[in-house]
Amino acid sequence: MEREIFHKLLSVEEAKKRFYSFFKPKPLGVEKVSLVEAYGRVLASDVFCLVDVPFFDRATVDGYAVKAKDTFRAGEVNPVRLRVVGKIAAGEKPSLKIGEGEAAEISTGAPIPLGADAVVMVEYTRQEGEFVYIYKPVSPNENIMVAGSDVRFGELLLRRGTLLGVREIGLLAASGFMDVPCFRKPKVAVVSTGGEIVPPGKPLDVGKIYDVNSYTVSCSVKDCGCEPIFLGVVEDSFDSIGGKLKEALKVADAIIVSGGTSAGVGDIVYRVVDRLGKPGIIVHGVFIKPGKPTLLAVIDGKPVFGLPGYPTSALMVFDLFVRPVLMEMAGLGFKPTKVLRVKVGEKIFASAGRRNFLAVNLIRTKDGLKAFSLPTGSGAVTTLAKADGYIVIPENKPIVEEGETFEVKLFDSEAKPSNLVFAGLPCLGLDVILEILALKNPGWKIKTFNVGSSGGLLSLKKGGADFAGISLLDEKTGSYNFPFLEVYGVKGEAVLVRGYRRRYGIFVGKGNPKKVCGLEDFLRDDVVMVNWGYGLEERKLLDFLFKGLAERVGLEFKDLVLRVKGYDFRVGSYQGCVSAILDGRVDVGFGFEGYAKRYGLDFIGLTEAQYDFVFRVDRMDKVEVQSFLEVLRSKEFREKVKEKVNGIIVLDDTGKTVS
Repeated sequence: MEREIFHKLLSVEEAKKRFYSFFKPKPLGVEKVSLVEAYGRVLASDVFCLVDVPFFDRATVDGYAVKAKDTFRAGEVNPVRLRVVGKIAAGEKPSLKIGEGEAAEISTGAPIPLGADAVVMVEYTRQEGEFVYIYKPVSPNENIMVAGSDVRFGELLLRRGTLLGVREIGLLAASGFMDVPCFRKPKVAVVSTGGEIVPPGKPLDVGKIYDVNSYTVSCSVKDCGCEPIFLGVVEDSFDSIGGKLKEALKVADAIIVSGGTSAGVGDIVYRVVDRLGKPGIIVHGVFIKPGKPTLLAVIDGKPVFGLPGYPTSALMVFDLFVRPVLMEMAGLGFKPTKVLRVKVGEKIFASAGRRNFLAVNLIRTKDGLKAFSLPTGSGAVTTLAKADGYIVIPENKPIVEEGETFEVKLFDSEAKPSNLVFAGLPCLGLDVILEILALKNPGWKIKTFNVGSSGGLLSLKKGGADFAGISLLDEKTGSYNFPFLEVYGVKGEAVLVRGYRRRYGIFVGKGNPKKVCGLEDFLRDDVVMVNWGYGLEERKLLDFLFKGLAERVGLEFKDLVLRVKGYDFRVGSYQGCVSAILDGRVDVGFGFEGYAKRYGLDFIGLTEAQYDFVFRVDRMDKVEVQSFLEVLRSKEFREKVKEKVNGIIVLDDTGKTVS
């Protein structure tokens, strides 16, 4: 068949059809594998039992081997007396024979002697000298595992294509196997591309991110019965990628590359792949979201898969295109991902014309289990960790209405919904509450999404969270949080519960080198600050304080901030703020006291901000919500938060409902 490069996007079905026309996955051969090494391997043929299991009639309890009919008249008041003619231990071949009126002491697992057809548990006997008294009758074969009752000689033990786990290995061992025929384990090369990718464990610099896909993809390869060969991270250059893929072709049966499959200037994987061998690229671009730049190729008889760089996108595309191929190559045969049919808990707007793969979270509501989209996007690592699965929205369905039923394709075989879902502003005080809650309820699944106060309220409104944590200042009134229930449209649908106060102020290096005393020092020529990004709670509060300072010194706000050195130097996290001070790039920052102390900085208090919790009304009766509130109001929380977190002030109204 003559190769084509498809410059147009294909449907999932068309992409698979074209790929399979060039590559038909099948097992790679058979080899004998010792039982010690067989775990995780796939049987290449049916296996039949070599011996009866168990090999002999054996006792399942400690007691006395007897003729059952000799015990029929036994009772608690009138026990039957039998003569003890011997003792049989486990592993011992019995030489004695049981006659009428006789018994033999026997251990669990020991062979049943001739003449006996039952075992009386030792708890229902009393031995005196050479006699034993039986206080409870037994029926024939009671407390005996008969030879072949587990598996009989010649019986089918395991079928071809079985993945050998702990139980299967145990069954093979019990049946006398030393080795078994297994399919050769496919070797799959895993490569990550990108100049921004750094292996975990190395220090990060601005613009760099840790490699995620190499590890998640390698684990997924193992799930398919294959052996991953991690070949590392390569930079975006023809020589680097080409050299690494040539190495992969020598050592592996299949290749997976993540990143670099788009059509951007730096994305050159598809150009390299198409020059390595025939037939080359079969598919480049599929009508799906996420995963549009998916690449499918065949080079000299070996499949090559190009996955998107975003971790969640890569996982979904792996599930769709790679998993079926690898499972067939491993001899497992493709088994579809486990699904669960549930209703969608919100209205969803999808991309028209493309099949949408949407990561979802399963939440138990008063109307049953429902699926909600996650408040983070496909590029967020938390989406990969916190999603329970995903739904597939067809190309011709731009809008999914709340209440529609979909199949959730589960990332894990166990569909365990979250007990409690939080979305909102992260806080060290919240961490203390959740720590106490988890210790009290070790089996609970608690998820947190750090999306800020506004994001928390929006997620709460959609139903994607049970509760939110917020700290929003109304500059007109100087009050916190309550006015924003109406602003975000959750008033009447949500309940605000008082949390605690958090102390905010100035971050400075140890010993306060510039001798900063207050906000006025930000106007000094020798003091440089680090600011927060637009929209962040810390930025809003700091600007509010700067406006107060502007009034005091007789300046317009816009004129005052022009005099503040570093006002336009923005960061988006406490680590960024602290690092700028520790590195000496700036002199001062602003934020919550708990983080200053945690990162070893000195702190100068300026103000306090209220941090509250908002709960959906229809989730207030959940056991988990009530348990959270109990911890919030508890003495244990007050003591632990005082011990662990600086800058949190728990007041008498903590845990009280405001609305």
